Amino acid sequence: MDVLRQDFAVLAVTTGTAIAQSGFRILLALVAGYIAVRFLRAAMRRLEDVLIRAGEKTELAPGATRKRVTTLTGLLLTLTLVAVWAIVVVICLDQVGLDVTPILAGAGIVGLAVGFGAQNLVRDVISGFFLVLENQVRIGDVAVVNGTGGLVEAITFRTIVLRDLAGVVHVIPNGAITTLANMTKGWSGYVLDVGVAYKEETDRVVDVMREVGDDLRKDPRLGPSILEPIEIFGVDDFKDSEVTIKARLKTAPMRQWDVGREYRRRLKKAFDARGIEIPFPHRSLYMGTASGP
Repeated sequence: MDVLRQDFAVLAVTTGTAIAQSGFRILLALVAGYIAVRFLRAAMRRLEDVLIRAGEKTELAPGATRKRVTTLTGLLLTLTLVAVWAIVVVICLDQVGLDVTPILAGAGIVGLAVGFGAQNLVRDVISGFFLVLENQVRIGDVAVVNGTGGLVEAITFRTIVLRDLAGVVHVIPNGAITTLANMTKGWSGYVLDVGVAYKEETDRVVDVMREVGDDLRKDPRLGPSILEPIEIFGVDDFKDSEVTIKARLKTAPMRQWDVGREYRRRLKKAFDARGIEIPFPHRSLYMGTASGP
């Protein structure tokens, strides 16, 4: 009887010690996880502030920089927090006596299966991450993606959403983007091909184009949107009925179309006032009877 009591006492002490040790390790893992989370949050906030300050030095729209950086740091923080708590859970399960090897193996198999089944999703997410990271395009820009143009209404880590001039919404997976042209990043340009008759003196035409451009820069509504005097590249082509003179107006982003339309309107009036001919196709009809044999 005494032997049984001694064995029971030893078992109780051993079990209690093991439970206490396991509980201490679990508590230590939870505390370490909590400290790691606090550290990661502080580090991400610090990184976010540094990136925002660096981006605002060169970014024309500081608000867009803040939004982009916040999105990226939020994603990184989420991924790191998931990794930290996953490690803590595995440690806790191991301390309560569960064999975590099958769990880890099963998680690996599931991850492999999901990876094979969601290759396109993973590709879209990775492409979206770099799309935002590299600031290739922002919400509010006008862009041409894979030949489809429109206003960028949304950018996620999976898709980019464009709305064209007709109001049609185009949703394009990020992983499917092969070409992307941003028409409103930093500054925009309105390119003109002005055709005049062969009889016109091209130097005179260029002078009129510059004069119209200078007058437009004085306009109180559109003038502030014009960044530089009009660029006249010169005679660009000889066509069937016209000489083509190429020019460009450099404007603030999104303002090139308003400025370009007003410039064309004023240029047409200036040409009419000075008698400069803008040619158009002519068709001559000859009516008569066929000659006899």
